[in-house]
Amino acid sequence: MSIDSIEVRHVAVRDPEVRPLLDDLHFEYTSRYGPNQELSRYPDDEFAPERGGAFLILVEHGQTIAGGAFRRYDPETAELKRIWTHPDHRRRGLGLAVVRELEREVLRQGYRRIYLTTGPRQPEAAGLYLTGGYTPLYDVEADPETVGVHPFEKLL
Repeated sequence: MSIDSIEVRHVAVRDPEVRPLLDDLHFEYTSRYGPNQELSRYPDDEFAPERGGAFLILVEHGQTIAGGAFRRYDPETAELKRIWTHPDHRRRGLGLAVVRELEREVLRQGYRRIYLTTGPRQPEAAGLYLTGGYTPLYDVEADPETVGVHPFEKLL
């Protein structure tokens, strides 16, 4: 991945540059799990810095190509959400770049632990978190559908 051409931007959830991320996540979640998925589960303000969160995107040549967010889970823990890479830019290491940038911001905000979940039909996400040094809080040998939600944590 060439970092030189990529800009990290901290944005609000309602920023127009976030729309490609949210639209594609909605498509991904509904195609894998059906309608009424969790994108609307958390109010936008939970990702605001003043509430202990952050939302960032990676922009290359004016296009949003990856992004992610976190929210306050508890006083010591941030919860990663909305990790995404544009379909045309996958396999470039951008997901891990987003996670690493979020980890830096999590530390800046004083958290010491990260918690996150992914679904049983997102093996690429589970692989990303395992590669990123996250500890699975479930039996990785069990059938993913039987496990259900796949929680992970990382101590910083």
